[in-house]
Amino acid sequence: MRFYFSLFFCALVLILSGCVTPHASSRRSTMAVMLIRIGREKDLQRVVISLDEHAAPQTVHNFQDLVERHYYDGLLFYRLFAHSLIQTGDPHSRYREHDNSGTGGPGYTIPAEIKRAHLKGAVAAARLPDNINPLRASNGSQFYICLEPMPQLNGQYTVFGQVIEGMDLLEKMSTSPTNSNNFPIQKMVLVSLRLMPKDTMR
Repeated sequence: MRFYFSLFFCALVLILSGCVTPHASSRRSTMAVMLIRIGREKDLQRVVISLDEHAAPQTVHNFQDLVERHYYDGLLFYRLFAHSLIQTGDPHSRYREHDNSGTGGPGYTIPAEIKRAHLKGAVAAARLPDNINPLRASNGSQFYICLEPMPQLNGQYTVFGQVIEGMDLLEKMSTSPTNSNNFPIQKMVLVSLRLMPKDTMR
């Protein structure tokens, strides 16, 4: 009895400390499928992201938790840089709060997991700058997608995925007119974001 209790206690300690994530094995090898509406278009456009739980396990598991809670549904793409970068994941954007966009999140950060390079199509977690965030902890929900290789960002941000479908759409979105804060004039809505096992995607 003492032996089994010790095993249970050890497992509980590991889970609470973050060394083991409950149900992590059932989430391995997943993709994230985004459905996007641009302006008044009726048809939804699809972008597929392959998540890398090996390079950034804590970041990916947090992202999966938010997706399963439908946290991202209805958020806007709120920052565009033509042919370079596109960003979303801020809950303030749902209400088109131009001045606050880029400052919101779920109320917590994720420890840095800086391993992967910023290749074309890289998906990375946004964060506050070094002067107020020396540990480079990631924002809990905001992320950006590189539309070109961006080696100048290597070693600074956590890359946790790669776009494998829909780069042409993201490139087109990035060239839309913006205001002085790089907020797109045309409404670009992340209508839904869902997880799919990699072996079921076609």
